[in-house]
Amino acid sequence: MEDMRAASVEVSHEFKTLIDADDLESLKQLQLLILGRLQDSNAVLSHFNDVSENCFGEVTADFSKNSRLLKSMKSDLDHIFEKLRSMKRKILATYPDACPDGFSSEILDRRPDLEMPLP
Repeated sequence: MEDMRAASVEVSHEFKTLIDADDLESLKQLQLLILGRLQDSNAVLSHFNDVSENCFGEVTADFSKNSRLLKSMKSDLDHIFEKLRSMKRKILATYPDACPDGFSSEILDRRPDLEMPLP
């Protein structure tokens, strides 16, 4: 057991002679500098996360309200366009000569289909 301890001491002494003490101190200072920067970054990111969480709570309520409003507006517009198409069909049925040849309700409705995904 004593031989093993002596061997360990000898090996550690050899490792110490391989590396200069000034180099070790320089590495230690660099590690402390990096640790300080990482702690500062961690504090900044924690603050950012807190602010983001608060903003997300505010935006979520607004987004939900605006989504409901847009759905209601879409429903209203769909109803209006359906009424317009119905009126156009009645006008064409009552006065077929009032519109040029090839004039149909499909041409009158040139709205993009909002349900279709964009290419």
